Amino acid sequence: MLDMDFLTVHDAPIPARIKGLIFDCDGTLVDTMPLHFRAWMQTLERHGLKMSEQRFYEFAGMPTARIVEILSKEQGMKVSAEEIAHEKEMVYVASIPGAQRIRQVVDIALREKGKRKLGVASGGWQRVVRESLRVIQLEELFDAIVGADDVVHGKPAPDMFLKAAELMGVKPQECVVYEDGELGMQAAKAAGMLWVDVRPWYLPRKGM
Repeated sequence: MLDMDFLTVHDAPIPARIKGLIFDCDGTLVDTMPLHFRAWMQTLERHGLKMSEQRFYEFAGMPTARIVEILSKEQGMKVSAEEIAHEKEMVYVASIPGAQRIRQVVDIALREKGKRKLGVASGGWQRVVRESLRVIQLEELFDAIVGADDVVHGKPAPDMFLKAAELMGVKPQECVVYEDGELGMQAAKAAGMLWVDVRPWYLPRKGM
């Protein structure tokens, strides 16, 4: 099998030169995107804001408060982005028990544990990310977990991926990022890392 096949085939061997694997959480390790969308709809409706499902997926990986800032500015509303972000995350947290693993991606992390350093870098708040991982019984699997509140600049800036690599003790160029969001892939590129778009592995959602 070719050296770079691991970028497109989920069960392909990973080259020895790769020392660290960094995973996004929502939509990559955990099938939470439908849960997040419902939480957004419920929260935004209460504040007179709107967001289409297509726009929601375009925002994938962006910090919650930043999304509120963009939507409120576009729609001419003056709101507290932090308060709405907190409200939305609490609605989401209440729905987490229904979250499921994305098997094709989780299998990689389980297979590589002990062989390479493993990290998570997510646009969600760290405590919410940890709760998602806890629900699917994976929190202890990772050497580093980085959330939006651990860095100044979220995706598409490279900060959280670089932070994860630093915590894992791995050089950026020796890392591969697994992502489902365009902003995350831009961030991985900016960090000097290879990246894998995991969406073709599980969309549409079948057999998970």
